[in-house]
Amino acid sequence: MNKLIVLFALIFISISCKTEGGKSNYVLPTSTGNTNKILVVMKGNDWEGKIGDEIRTVFGEHQVGLPQPETLLSVSQIDPVGYKGFVRNSKAVLIIREGEQEKIAVEKNKYASPQILVYATAKGKDGLVNLIRNRGKEIIQLFKDEDIKFAQNIFKKEKIDETKFKTIKNLGISLTIPKRFNLVEDNGEFLWLRQHLKSGIARGDGTNNILVYSYPLEDESKVADNITTMRDVIGEKYIPGSKEGMYMITEQAYTPFTYDAEIDGKKTYETRGKWEVKNDFMAGPFINYSIIDKENNRVLVFEGFTYAPSVNKRDFVFELEAIAKSLKIN
Repeated sequence: MNKLIVLFALIFISISCKTEGGKSNYVLPTSTGNTNKILVVMKGNDWEGKIGDEIRTVFGEHQVGLPQPETLLSVSQIDPVGYKGFVRNSKAVLIIREGEQEKIAVEKNKYASPQILVYATAKGKDGLVNLIRNRGKEIIQLFKDEDIKFAQNIFKKEKIDETKFKTIKNLGISLTIPKRFNLVEDNGEFLWLRQHLKSGIARGDGTNNILVYSYPLEDESKVADNITTMRDVIGEKYIPGSKEGMYMITEQAYTPFTYDAEIDGKKTYETRGKWEVKNDFMAGPFINYSIIDKENNRVLVFEGFTYAPSVNKRDFVFELEAIAKSLKIN
């Protein structure tokens, strides 16, 4: 009788561990790989040929606003026969394959978690070249969106209590900011937080900085044109250099790029460029989000800027982007 009870218990456990789709409901391994990096699964001959050239061209485009040339995403390749075992646990994978119908398909958390697999399918090699050329930006955005979520989930685990900042409370917003950011200034209208870059997803010497403030919305059609002017006003007022007469300004030799974006469902202008300190040699990249908040008749600004001499800065700016995109208006 005892043996029968044990047998029935084992059968019950086995059945209960099945999902409705018939797959085992087990815990997936943790994915491997860093943000802004993808693994491309395709044949070596194709990687060295026209398809690989097109992938390197599209994915190798330089990120706007960085002092040193850095690609949008870092790409590595593996042959399909080698895509097995622990290699399949890679966090971001682009799988190139031939088929009768051109399509892009997405599968998440198949072999590990978090994980995104993007399948790019087209007819023949020329079809694959055209697919990457015409829809490469779409593929890149799929990977970047997942990277943003990945970073934000990490930040949530080490989230600072932003309600202790007067400016955050007065502006009526919330942000997912890691605890490693320290307060520089908080006067109720302007918030400045700073992280020393010796910890976090991206590491190095220097600092990552967050600025949060708002100003009245007077003419929505002029907001985009006034972004650099407004940040220069803020820089002179709040971001001093090492000596009198020195303060942060938009680098005059480099024109920032502004794009349409959206944060918390609101029209937003994303601006990427370079900052410098007037009459000094300090400089670096910045990313600015100017949010049109019509309900409160204001422009809400989140800006991040990085100072990290002599090292690549793409991943530092990416962290600031992930924090900015967590912003919610309460």
